[in-house]
Amino acid sequence: MLEVNDVSKSFKGRTAVKQVNVFIEKGEIVGLLGPNGAGKSTTISMISSLISPDEGEIFAAGLSTKRDRQKIRKLIGVVPQDIAVFLDLTARENLQFFGRAYKLKGSVLKERIAHVLDVVGLTDRANEFVKTYSGGMKRRLNIAVALLHEPELLIMDEPTVGIDPQSRNYILETVRELNRKTNMTIIYTSHYMEEVEYLCDRIYIMDHGEVIAAGTKQELKGMLMEEDSVVISFSKDPEEIVSELQERKDVTNVHVTGKEMMVACKKDAPVLEAVIALTRNTDLDIQSVEVRSPSLEDVFLHLTGRKLRE
Repeated sequence: MLEVNDVSKSFKGRTAVKQVNVFIEKGEIVGLLGPNGAGKSTTISMISSLISPDEGEIFAAGLSTKRDRQKIRKLIGVVPQDIAVFLDLTARENLQFFGRAYKLKGSVLKERIAHVLDVVGLTDRANEFVKTYSGGMKRRLNIAVALLHEPELLIMDEPTVGIDPQSRNYILETVRELNRKTNMTIIYTSHYMEEVEYLCDRIYIMDHGEVIAAGTKQELKGMLMEEDSVVISFSKDPEEIVSELQERKDVTNVHVTGKEMMVACKKDAPVLEAVIALTRNTDLDIQSVEVRSPSLEDVFLHLTGRKLRE
């Protein structure tokens, strides 16, 4: 369904994407992850044919983004990170406007509007002004717009940012159902690792403009099978012992969030004993300890050195 072949892009001498390769089969849900500035948005813009790569080629369903731009745009639907609808129009009026932009009209447009309103659960609110909608409802309307022309490839760029848990769950279930019922191919980016775990068949991780890892969830987690993650809660911020822990040869990463410390270390390394020794002459008290198998977020942290939300 999608081939991104050795694609590179620079802006004013700064490389944003460097020799990226992405291959997606029809019907897959694929996660595209990376910290801010990793090159995800530039890659998505090139796949969407909004900008052209400096090097390499992109094909969607065999069509080139360079030579077949208009045909490709009929195949692709994009759900942007920002709300991209008219607040002073109703949901139905928004869909009528965007439907005409897709060259839909008459009974076909009417049927498509009714269908996408039902898909995103907005049928009963279709004639209300969008400015009266909650954040979750606006995001659902964003999705409805992207589905109007029945795309084969749907790109969803952080579609659940800043919404309540109920709306977030509704959107996730909508994505799953779209994939199950229509075999729609979906590229999904998110700053919530649990969403990616729940939805995606395979995952690409980007950093500094390059793809640094790709595979299924289990394949990526397998990169750290020789490691443990030790999560320790303290009575206060444990920053004072971080540098000494990082110097240990059996420790690969240390990350502190508030009063909690996550230590990635070689399997069965005596990390807890080391932490106890380091806290012996401090006022740090250990509240709890958990040893867990590597998670997808552990893999991300191991590869990029940063939490996903940074």
